[in-house]
Formats: sequence, structure tokens, C-alpha cells
Amino acid sequence: PSPSSSQGNGASEAALRCEIEELKRKDLALDQEIAQLLSEGYSLEELEKHISLLHEYNEIKDAGQMLLGKLAVIRGVTTKQLYPEYDLELSD
Repeated sequence: PSPSSSQGNGASEAALRCEIEELKRKDLALDQEIAQLLSEGYSLEELEKHISLLHEYNEIKDAGQMLLGKLAVIRGVTTKQLYPEYDLELSD
């Protein structure tokens, strides 16, 4: 192998190690957050239900955004211009 290809492999290996370490830190932070919520009296079932509802909300919101986008294309306007018509806030 040429020196440049071995250096490239080393760089990608280093990047993967960094990514693994970052994922480990995130995993630890999530474990700590779960422990904190459990200590505050939340149950795992309650947390799982909440997460499930958040996923459902995001799917519905994504579908709404897609429909607004298609309507905007049909009308030849931006989705931002449609928000007032449907009493939506830009943060929605």
C-alpha cells in the first residue's frame, strides 16, 4: 500500500474512534438522564409512552409539512407564506 492510502486508513480509523467515544459519552449522558427521571418518580413505562407519543407527533408534523410543501408548489408560493392562512406559527 502507498503511504497516502495507509495515512487515509489511519485518519478514518481515528475518526471512527472519536465517533465511538462520542457515542459512549452520549450513552452515558442518556443513562444518567434516565436515572434522574426514575429518581423523580417517573416509570420506564411512562417514559416509553412519552417517547412513543413524541415519535407519533413528529410523524404527523412531517406529514403536515409535506402537505404544506405540496400546496405551496401548487400555488406557486413558499410554505412560509401559507402559515398565516392556517394560523400556524413559524416555530410550529
